[in-house]
Parts: sequence; C-alpha cells; structure tokens
Amino acid sequence: MGEPTKSRIGWRNLPGHVRLAVQEILGDRVVDAVSQPGGYSPGTADRVRTARGGRAFVKAVCPTLNAHSVTLHRAEAAVAARLPGWAPTPRLLGRHDDGEWVALVFTDVDGRHPRTPWRGDELAVVLRTVEELAVALTPNPVPHVPSAAERLATDFTGWHRIAADPPADLDPWARAHLPELCAAAERGLAALDGDTLCHVDLRADNLLLDATGAVTVVDWPHACRGPAWLDTALLLVNVLLHGGHDVEALLRRLPLTAAVDPDALTGVHAGLAGFFLDGARRPPPPGIPTVRAFQRAQGDALLPWVRRRLR
Repeated sequence: MGEPTKSRIGWRNLPGHVRLAVQEILGDRVVDAVSQPGGYSPGTADRVRTARGGRAFVKAVCPTLNAHSVTLHRAEAAVAARLPGWAPTPRLLGRHDDGEWVALVFTDVDGRHPRTPWRGDELAVVLRTVEELAVALTPNPVPHVPSAAERLATDFTGWHRIAADPPADLDPWARAHLPELCAAAERGLAALDGDTLCHVDLRADNLLLDATGAVTVVDWPHACRGPAWLDTALLLVNVLLHGGHDVEALLRRLPLTAAVDPDALTGVHAGLAGFFLDGARRPPPPGIPTVRAFQRAQGDALLPWVRRRLR
C-alpha cells in the first residue's frame, strides 16, 4: 500500500461548525476520534465514536488543504449516495458542504487493509469480491458518471507528454520505444467500453478485510462506467508493485480477464505506466508530499511488465 500522507489533519482540527454538522448527521456527540493511515488526502480520515456508543467514519477537507481533494469528496458523495445497499461498500450517512468544507460521514467498517506484500489467501478473497462486484454493478447503477475512456483520457496521454519532453532519467528502452508506448496506450483507451460501474483506484489501502474475511471496497470518487474486467486489471498493478505473485498468470487465469484481448490489457497497463511516470516528475500537490514517490514506484514496477508484453 502507499505510504500515508504526512500532513493529514484530524477531527480536532476541524472548525467547530463542521464538527457540529457531523454530529447532527450522527444524532449524537463525538467523544473519540482515531485518525486512519493510508491514502493521499491531507483532510481528516477518522473513525469516530459517539457518546451513546455509535461509530462512523468521517472524512473532511477544504480548498486551503487541497482543492482537488474537495472535488474528489464531492464526486464521492454523489457516487456513494447511489451505490446499492447490497454492494460491499460503506453506506453514506450524510454529507456537509458549506462551500468551503466538505465532510462525508459513512458507516464504520471494523476492518484492516490487506497485508502487503499480498498474502495469497487475502488476494484470493479480494479478487473474488472484485469479480462479484463487477457482476453486481452491471449494468451501471449510478447515472451520470463518466465513461472510463473519458475518465482516463488525459491520464493515458502520459507517454505523449513524456515524448514531448523526455526526462533525463527516462528508462533507455522506453526512450527508444516511445511511439510503441503511445500507440499501446491509445489501444488501451479504445478498449474501455462497457456498462459496469468501475472503481478504477483499487489498491490495498482502498480495501478493508473484517474478522470474517469479508471485503469492503472504500473510496469511490473516481468511479466510472467501463468494462467488467477493468478493476481486476488495475488491482493487479498493486499486486505487481508489492511482488510475490505471478500477475501474468493471474491475468490469464482469472475469469474476468482470461478472455480479454491481451493487446487491450497491455494497452491499459501501458497507459497507466505513462501516467505514473509522467506524474512522478511533477511537483507534489499541496498537502500530499508522498504521492509522487508512490507514482514513480508504480511506474517503475509496470514498465518492465509492459516491455515484456509488447515484444
């Protein structure tokens, strides 16, 4: 999982009127809050307990911390409000949006992130859950979300930006094969038709395992409409990053990816590699100092895999 953001605020740092609004949603006074690690927002991410023993998860942010995080919180609220109750996701209990602060209040999930490097048993149950989720969320139950091609269009032009201004430390093979990488990413983008609601940011720190082994998928601001296999293909990037599993064999074996055109899968991973390596060379966003290193690690892990698949 990614290194947690270093500058996250906590419940007690929220303005009084925001705390009051959250307590009104909960119908009780918050008496304890524990900040949660992981993720890439400088806003709050707290499991809270109320005076009568209720529990919830609260996330809140404002533009002075990071304007993009505010946009993501609003997008997540719109998606979470429409997710079906039987989906393995937290329920949105309410939201506060005063034009500056956006706070989301979810049901609490008493769980932990999968261990990384990924354990085989935990990976197996997560992959089954992702498969079941794809079936359950087809057709897409959330209107007005963008298509995956729309969501990823700018991201997947990362190789074009690198070709226009190659960094000095660009991998020599990538430098010599920039046209092929650009073309592969374009093929990947063209393959993203579908009517499944996709998470498109699946990694260990967006998943929770409870004591029974059940999986909850959290953080849905990037949700979009795409092919049923997309989330499985993206989750395997996190597995590849942490090592210990044959991701190529998984792609060929898993039900959702086994029948997918290999060029489409290669293209998606090429597009992601370009996005990560292009993003990693940019200054860190306000309040999120660790995300560029995480992007670089993902790009460095993906590129050799893409190189093997393009041969």
